[in-house]
Amino acid sequence: MENLELEKVRQIKGKVSLTPQDRVFLSRYKSRPKPSDFLDYLIEDPIYMRGDRGFADDQAIICGIGKLNGQVISFIASNKGHDIKENQAFNYGMIKAEGYRKAIRCMKEAEKFHRPLLCIVDTPGAYPGVDAEERGQAHAIAESIYTLTRLKIPVISVISGEGASGGAVSLAVCDYLIMMENAIYSILSPEGFASILYKDAKKADYAKEIMKLEAKDLLAFGIADEVIKENIAETIDDFEENFKRVKEAIEKQLKLLDKREIKDLLKDRKTKFRKVNSLCI
Repeated sequence: MENLELEKVRQIKGKVSLTPQDRVFLSRYKSRPKPSDFLDYLIEDPIYMRGDRGFADDQAIICGIGKLNGQVISFIASNKGHDIKENQAFNYGMIKAEGYRKAIRCMKEAEKFHRPLLCIVDTPGAYPGVDAEERGQAHAIAESIYTLTRLKIPVISVISGEGASGGAVSLAVCDYLIMMENAIYSILSPEGFASILYKDAKKADYAKEIMKLEAKDLLAFGIADEVIKENIAETIDDFEENFKRVKEAIEKQLKLLDKREIKDLLKDRKTKFRKVNSLCI
């Protein structure tokens, strides 16, 4: 399976232009760096936050503080695994209610100490299981969105892989949204879209074509503010140049956002979020 995936990556690298199906594959393939890999490259001296102070510590989301090029920031990142064992531990990147409540803790703590917030998003969506619903999944997602719209600090979000459904939106209400070139951002997964609209998950390839989920589409809509060009990497080690580009973009925007009045940031952030609601993506 791993060899077949690697062969497909190499085939895509040889193409002049990529299809939406190619982009979706590249956003998900096993060797693509996970948010934890981005944090390892970006953040120095991390201190991690555990638990929601109500139920449990959801390992599908990473929260904490650390230094980005010497500046102390808070960070939140959805968490996917590199292998089956990690994926099971991290629930395949699907965050539960307690995970969003942990994120809200981190948001409010960042605001209290006037630290900018960096969110890194790579999730197929919030966990849809019964246990998550019993613990208030919908409310936790809504509360996360609500908190971000009112957070009196600069907020930058990076869509590093998959950005699907409210599970992604709840970490992407921000002042500046960066997307990796081969990341996707949409109202739900193509498979979910096909299952709901066409009653057939096998029509996912068609859904990928009409959903406008590529980074270039989101940039054209004005939802994404910047797309980081990617060298298609066969392994995490090959992703070094891409890490460097996203780090430079984040550092630049942190300096620019720090110069702006908080009231202007809040006004523009809410306008940006409302714009997402007005578009079909």
